[in-house]
Amino acid sequence: MIKCLIADDEVIAQQIIEQYILQTEGLTLVAKCKNAMEAFAKMEQHQVDLIFLDIEMPLVNGITFLKSLSHPPKVIFTTAYAEYALQGYELNVVDYLLKPFSFERFSTAVKKVQQLLSTGNNSVSATTDTVTDLIIKEKNGLTKIPYADIIYIEGSRDYVKIVRSKQHHLVHMTMKKLEEDLPASLFVRTHKSFIVAIPKIKIIKASELLLSGQQVIPLSQNYKEQVTRSFGLIK
Repeated sequence: MIKCLIADDEVIAQQIIEQYILQTEGLTLVAKCKNAMEAFAKMEQHQVDLIFLDIEMPLVNGITFLKSLSHPPKVIFTTAYAEYALQGYELNVVDYLLKPFSFERFSTAVKKVQQLLSTGNNSVSATTDTVTDLIIKEKNGLTKIPYADIIYIEGSRDYVKIVRSKQHHLVHMTMKKLEEDLPASLFVRTHKSFIVAIPKIKIIKASELLLSGQQVIPLSQNYKEQVTRSFGLIK
């Protein structure tokens, strides 16, 4: 059972996350906190495996709080501010949820934590490789693709095409599985058949995106709000 702590000064946000935790098998809530000082105190009283951590909180913000922990548990940022995502990436947080987020998106983040904990990978530094490269299986063996090299990904049934500046890779994998594996701080779903690297987005139009390499990618209305939020990362 993964023991969870919520640190968020918004009561409604606390209630939503609490309900999501209650609906998720394998999670249990040990404490809810309105600020980092309360979180410190609760972590001294309880074992905590996972923190759902807001960033903009009174007294001490979430980033400062996380940096102060010598042996932090797994952390999922839950915030309304997209501009902190790269800092979250640098701090090796497991995922970055932009409010308001759905139960499905919450579940995707939790699955990443469950996978890390099930393999006994409890140190933040040990997860560095998982947040800097995508490992795919090709005919010649396993290939490591740096996240920074990926421009976009196009899916077609059970295959995906991973597009880089000078080559592409065709991999037997579903878009759903790939979306779960990629960090939400660096990649965003724009369409049922497309995932785009956030730093590569140049212009957002009504129904399409223009990327820095002049590629035009379709933008579905279902994903437009999330894409617009994520676009704040590269302003």
